[in-house]
Amino acid sequence: MVQSVLQDEDLLYIVLADLKRVGREYTTATTESNCETVRSVFQDLTMDTLKLQGELYQFMAQYGMYDTSSPTVYPEIQSQITTCTDTQQKTNQLLSQNMNMNNTFH
Repeated sequence: MVQSVLQDEDLLYIVLADLKRVGREYTTATTESNCETVRSVFQDLTMDTLKLQGELYQFMAQYGMYDTSSPTVYPEIQSQITTCTDTQQKTNQLLSQNMNMNNTFH
């Protein structure tokens, strides 16, 4: 019997980190795919990976292997949501203006 140098908790952290990385890679591949079939495959892989990552996180948290940092205060979260919403609205306005300008020249 071979004894592992790493503890189970350390191994699970490695797997969790890899799932996070793979999720990011699949997301990038999804956004860069111009073939709908390939895009669909990457979307499915992304969702499967996120589900597995979430299940592993819950398992680790349940057994005290994952200590989350101090809880984020609700106003801070709300502020981030507001900032993102504002940025999205400005981006949509800019796109709309540019689309209208392009249509005028045609």
